[in-house]
Amino acid sequence: MIEEQLVARGITDQRVLEAMRTVPRHLFVEDAIQAHAYGDFPLPIGNGQTISQPYIVALMTQAMALKGTEKVLEIGTGSGYQAALLSRLCERVFTVERIDGLVGRARKVFDRLRCHNIISRIDDGTGGWPSEAPFDRIMVTAGGPRIPEPLLAQLADPGRLVMPVGNQGVQELQVVDKENGEITIRTLEQVRFVDLIGAHGWPN
Repeated sequence: MIEEQLVARGITDQRVLEAMRTVPRHLFVEDAIQAHAYGDFPLPIGNGQTISQPYIVALMTQAMALKGTEKVLEIGTGSGYQAALLSRLCERVFTVERIDGLVGRARKVFDRLRCHNIISRIDDGTGGWPSEAPFDRIMVTAGGPRIPEPLLAQLADPGRLVMPVGNQGVQELQVVDKENGEITIRTLEQVRFVDLIGAHGWPN
């Protein structure tokens, strides 16, 4: 996975590569499909959600440019795999998921891996986590029609947000930087994510 899917496609951040080498991806999927956990494709995790293919996970994580001291907000806990990776790369991870069952399963794996710097809650992630703002980095792991205003408001200055933005079929992976009150956006590549459901995303 590391050499063929990540390094060969331009993932160069050694901290990201090491995190993906050490966090056991197979623990975040059902037993029946664990043999496929390291394949170059997304996998279902129930409730109509997926765990993204390793390359996309690495690409988004690398784009966050984490040094180790950051406070990170993740929108869309899902399987918990992305949060577990982030927990190895920053100081604290606050992760929000709207589906109760997914959070429960993810928390069990966090405990097993001793990811003690992850704090999770069940809520509409498009509203962020106001009581814990601001966040140095924000990652959204679902595709929305636009970047939710509450997330931009909760992003520190300077700060960075990574999110897929587009329609419900295909999105552009956007890297949003806030500095001195100015917002700049660049696109990495086209991606395909599950829908970001919520008051500032797609309707349920």
